[in-house]
Amino acid sequence: MNVFPDFGSMSGIGELKVVIGAMLTIILVVAVLMIIVSAIIWAISTSSGNPAVAAKARAGVFVALGAAILAGGGVTWLNWLISVGASL
Repeated sequence: MNVFPDFGSMSGIGELKVVIGAMLTIILVVAVLMIIVSAIIWAISTSSGNPAVAAKARAGVFVALGAAILAGGGVTWLNWLISVGASL
């Protein structure tokens, strides 16, 4: 039994793929920029002896890293699920 989604049955699927691809690109770019900004603020606040700002910047690094992992991993996970469905 070959199970695979029929992407051609929906009208406008090409535009949807373009929009989702653009959104994932924007999310990944913003996440990487936030990692850089938060890491710089974390380093500056740690060296200047401000533990409250350092803790918030560290949380910002981890949240941005998690967002980047979820955005990038979501595509991989969906492709894996489609391939599992095809092998059932």
